[in-house]
Amino acid sequence: MLRIIKYILLDILQNRMVIGYTLFLLAVSIGLFNLSDDPTKGLVSLLNIVLIVAPLVSIVFSTIHFYNSYEFIELLAAQPLRRSIILWSEFWGLVIALTLSVVVGIGIPIMLFAPGGTGFALLAASVGLTVVFISIAMLASVRTRDKAKGIGVVLMLWFFFALLYDALVLILMFMLSDYPLEKVMLAFVSINPIDLARVTVLLQMDIAALMGYTGALFREFLGTGYGIAFASGVLLLWAILPMWAAARIFKRKDL
Repeated sequence: MLRIIKYILLDILQNRMVIGYTLFLLAVSIGLFNLSDDPTKGLVSLLNIVLIVAPLVSIVFSTIHFYNSYEFIELLAAQPLRRSIILWSEFWGLVIALTLSVVVGIGIPIMLFAPGGTGFALLAASVGLTVVFISIAMLASVRTRDKAKGIGVVLMLWFFFALLYDALVLILMFMLSDYPLEKVMLAFVSINPIDLARVTVLLQMDIAALMGYTGALFREFLGTGYGIAFASGVLLLWAILPMWAAARIFKRKDL
């Protein structure tokens, strides 16, 4: 398995899209931190960009790479190897490569301009979202053989989690504004990994007061050690469950 991961990793690290993604994150991070003397402003701006870019690149690149590697996967499947090893090798190759991109592109500027708990929380959230959306991409890729359809599915999933979900929640809040929804909002945030990462990082920046009573409720729960453990556990489930489902489907799939 380690030899397969090594081969996949070396292949991904030479990809121009991964190199460009790393340089983009590095340039944007350094630029945002240099715009203001206050590192918190740089972290907030970087958070808004990372929450959109990291899931998008992770889910789209992972899907494209899986389909482009299909002949290699078929070759490995013809060998005396368990299919689960093949799929998990593909997953870990993608995770290591894209995590390195995030660590280099975001981690280095954070260490230089905003070292501390808040910067580490942003970096951890970025890595977590990267792993989650790679896992979702693997499930979507295994489910369908058609490349165009698979890319369309993952783009719709990204659009839902990054943009549409928040709009639906706002509509629901407006329709039920006469009812106490603070605890319900906590549940809604937990369902969406992007929202969960956003709220968890923002709470580390001591700006929960800007979120009103709901922000106070988030701080009471997600701002504690138990809340951070809960958020980490939910993101871990988002990373494991799609890959677990993908592995089960891949075992029975006719290649």
